[in-house]
Amino acid sequence: MTDIQIAPTAVPSSTRPSRERLTLRARTPLDPATVRLSVLVPVYNERDTIDLIIDQVRATPLHKEIICVDDHSTDGTHAILETLLEHGKIDRLLRHPENRGKGAAIRHALGMSTGDIVIVQDADLEYDPDDWPTLLEPIIDGRADACFGSRFLGGPHRVLYYWHSVGNSLLTTYSNMLTNLNLTDMETCYKAIRGDLARSLVPRLTADRFGFEPEITARLARASARIFEVPISYSGRTYAEGKKIGWRDGLAALWHITKFNLLS
Repeated sequence: MTDIQIAPTAVPSSTRPSRERLTLRARTPLDPATVRLSVLVPVYNERDTIDLIIDQVRATPLHKEIICVDDHSTDGTHAILETLLEHGKIDRLLRHPENRGKGAAIRHALGMSTGDIVIVQDADLEYDPDDWPTLLEPIIDGRADACFGSRFLGGPHRVLYYWHSVGNSLLTTYSNMLTNLNLTDMETCYKAIRGDLARSLVPRLTADRFGFEPEITARLARASARIFEVPISYSGRTYAEGKKIGWRDGLAALWHITKFNLLS
């Protein structure tokens, strides 16, 4: 990619933009034939869905490794995960000795990853791996360092809680104000990130629970990562079906957004 050229007499030298600002960042494509995806699966009490989501992940036509971190499940999930590991359906399995939260599980899975791209896959069937090609394309093409899958850009979705969508919008807006990004869905689970970049952030990641989403967004913004956003489908669960996040997590997210953008 060539530098943008400005005629010497276009503006006075004292007001000319710096060379750094005039240089477009070159694409950094990955080879689609060899790219390897690390799928990070945080799991807590998902015995009814873990088999299904692993089957869906394995069915995707991508070269991948599947890393599961069991956050000390108490419903028999871990026995299922051990069977999946024994049968070669997952590649790596870690069990926390105590419940530490989704963020801690993702952080540990990320530390074990080796892929060119990493992506988080919840075990609850709310997110569909069929959306991965759309998510990965800007990264493989070299235009993006990270790509967020937005539930609010027109993709098909199950109709559920109005106030959840309002809360999500408020959190995303507040995050955008501090990161200067224009995301529509900061809280999305589907964040695909170049593996080298994601692993470089591990030493700075500290959030153990649902604060992972605002933290990784803040870290990416601070790293000047090229972030794309694409529409995805979404099939949210009700609380009766096992949804875990609640209003207390929303309040905590406000603190996390403030902390990771202004205080750390």
